[in-house]
Amino acid sequence: MTEGNEQDSATTADDDWGSALAEQAQAASTQAGPAAAPAAPSRAGQRIFQPLPSSIGSDVAPGDIDRVLDVPVQLTAELGRTRITIKSLLQLSQGSIVELDGLAGEPMDVLINGYLIAQGEVVVVNDKFGIRLTDIITPSERIQKLNR
Repeated sequence: MTEGNEQDSATTADDDWGSALAEQAQAASTQAGPAAAPAAPSRAGQRIFQPLPSSIGSDVAPGDIDRVLDVPVQLTAELGRTRITIKSLLQLSQGSIVELDGLAGEPMDVLINGYLIAQGEVVVVNDKFGIRLTDIITPSERIQKLNR
């Protein structure tokens, strides 16, 4: 293709777009009619997405919750955290002690899929460790922690 042909095809494409836009504008003005008032400007999200009906949860059907009861989640009980170098990590052996930032007697964090949902204390039941929940984080408290 020569340079002149490329310019001609670009000009033709611009003309096609220009004529299509002109036709669209003309069709819109014809449908609206001469007496129609111009529409108030609105955001794109308002035109595309319809508002959801507000509900507090009272209108949730009892069967709706059954749909998610079998969804597995990861529960993590976190005693504390620390940062160590790889050199220190490689020097760990059986009996080594790793100091955590959590204090003895301090409530441990309980996380679901990485989100803090409660705090609790360690208990031993039938020679197995467990967690006694002492404080459950409310949804408003979770949102406040996300905003920090």
